[in-house]
Amino acid sequence: LGGLGELKMAITASMVADLRAKTDAPMMECKKALTEANGDMDKAEEILRVKLGNKAGKAASRVTAEGVMVSAIDGKNGALVEVNCETDFVSKNDLFMAFCNHVAQLVVKNNPADVVALSALPLSMESFGPTVEDVRKGLIGKIGENMAIRRFKRYSGGGQLAHYLHGVRIG
Repeated sequence: LGGLGELKMAITASMVADLRAKTDAPMMECKKALTEANGDMDKAEEILRVKLGNKAGKAASRVTAEGVMVSAIDGKNGALVEVNCETDFVSKNDLFMAFCNHVAQLVVKNNPADVVALSALPLSMESFGPTVEDVRKGLIGKIGENMAIRRFKRYSGGGQLAHYLHGVRIG
């Protein structure tokens, strides 16, 4: 029971399911966040964002030995980008792949000097942002695995560009 004048809202299974659908956080984490927010869905999302951000900090020390190579071409400019994750399972995840493709497009359009400069570029995805690094950290919390942009190569100023990816590892 709460203190004087404080009413506790009953957290239903459908509320937990709705929050899980929005955040992809584990069910028990969703229930805890809804309980802490007294049923306020927006407040619960913010609580999870903070908790999932903490997960990103813990995940940062884990090795990213898997990953993908993605390519992007826009006119006479192109890029190859390597983004790593912990398991090959995540390397096939739709969110992970969408992030990788966004990053490759940013390399083509903005010609960043290095990975640090690339990480500072503006990007919003899955309600994470406003930078590539913020999206990366948000996705680490949502997916539950460490991810790292390892390297990239931008091509420009020549004739025609074409790309070839041999699977997802060689480009």
